[in-house]
Amino acid sequence: MLTEVDRLLVATPDSEAAGAAWRRILGAEEVLRARAPALGAVRRVFRVGRSDIEFLEPDGAGPIADALSRRGRGHVWAAGAASPDPGAVAQTAEASGAEVEADGGRRFITLEIEGAPIRFVISPEEERAPAGRLDFLYEATVLAADQEGAVTKIRDAFGLDETVFTTITSEMFGYTGVLTLFRAGQLHRFEVITPIDRDKTMGRYHSREGACFYMGFAEASDLKGVEEQIAPGGVTIDRPEGRRDDQSPDQIWIHPPTLGGVMLGVSRPTMAWMWSGHPERVTPL
Repeated sequence: MLTEVDRLLVATPDSEAAGAAWRRILGAEEVLRARAPALGAVRRVFRVGRSDIEFLEPDGAGPIADALSRRGRGHVWAAGAASPDPGAVAQTAEASGAEVEADGGRRFITLEIEGAPIRFVISPEEERAPAGRLDFLYEATVLAADQEGAVTKIRDAFGLDETVFTTITSEMFGYTGVLTLFRAGQLHRFEVITPIDRDKTMGRYHSREGACFYMGFAEASDLKGVEEQIAPGGVTIDRPEGRRDDQSPDQIWIHPPTLGGVMLGVSRPTMAWMWSGHPERVTPL
């Protein structure tokens, strides 16, 4: 059973610069630095809200060096979720055909989606002292052409209940999607999206990269404060017509170059319910 999206793992050629950007813009705090021998990388973990961002910088040959060589830049390499029993999650995933590797108390789970390795790490639940300007991550997004096939693999690997899934469509960004909600009444999920407009940013990205992680989404109580930390041109802002500039936007999308290769959406509290099946839960400003 998965309870929450708790981390993103980022392959980066420069963890110092990437971490500095998350510190400056989102108030992230470094909580761990260690080697990850199996990945051929140095692992630096930054806390932001009650979630973690793990920067993986190669220090030799291995999967992270290979990923950066193929993609040519920093990117979301894997997404993580918490569970009260990672071992049980791993058993379910392995039974579905996923590749599973133990990493201490964590489990790395790899699904093959359209010929690409889509990686997840399942960690034990833990209480974390929050830090910075975010409240928590709640979504990691997978791009895939075969939406039904990708959703089925994620559902089966993690034993999710598809009756609580919900669909989403965005004409602005040109995609359709499924939110594989972990539990009824909670926002946490993996999202699978399929571009329907190949000329828009997402469509071009998928044409270039194929199936992969595209972005993460978080919630922030002071979204206006986050917005104010970002230089013009580094963010897309959704502020409804008629709302003053000194009031919070509904959501923002921080561009990948701003955060060391990570596209990060951030919404104000409750706003994500607008597209998550319960628009009546959105608190108006």
